[in-house]
Amino acid sequence: MTDSATPHSPTLSFLLSRVSCDALAEPAPDKHQIAAILSAGLRAPDHGKLRPWRYVVIKGKRRAQFAELVVRAMRAVEPDISEKKIEKRFHRFSEMPMTVVLGMHLEESGKIPVSEQEASVAAGAMNVLNALHAEGFGGMWVSGDYMNEPEFRSALGLGDSDRIAGFIFVGTPTKTPHMPRRPEIEDYMAFWTGEPVSFRADT
Repeated sequence: MTDSATPHSPTLSFLLSRVSCDALAEPAPDKHQIAAILSAGLRAPDHGKLRPWRYVVIKGKRRAQFAELVVRAMRAVEPDISEKKIEKRFHRFSEMPMTVVLGMHLEESGKIPVSEQEASVAAGAMNVLNALHAEGFGGMWVSGDYMNEPEFRSALGLGDSDRIAGFIFVGTPTKTPHMPRRPEIEDYMAFWTGEPVSFRADT
């Protein structure tokens, strides 16, 4: 078992301290801060240099307008959706200090598999979450089955071949985030010695 007292570099200790947080309030990053934070996303591995990242930032008075788009997309995907769900989602998107839409500009007919392009976007999102943490902000990556509704994507400026990987809520944590108990790494790693490995997590 890993010894939790084992010393780590400050950078690794910082990475191990990141946790998702949706108890967020103002201030959100200003335009210079968010530009620097999102630049970290562009440092993700990018096979073929396709640059699939498309970040749409929603803040200020545009939050309620964006929440209306979310609600409209939810109704389009699920016409019988309950008003309770609608109200909850509208409140969530309109009250978050900032939302970053994780757009994916995908090339489906090229040499690079779409799965690798999607992985690059996901890697970029993790960089963004770490950058938010580094700058003293909180973030949470969320998604929904409505996010790729065609009119919703179009209203954000995303094309027919583009997709959305989710949304990152951004702001300043209102309380110290709870550090959940993490699984032991020994359950999820194995050293290959020439024979097929097994994982304790699968037993």
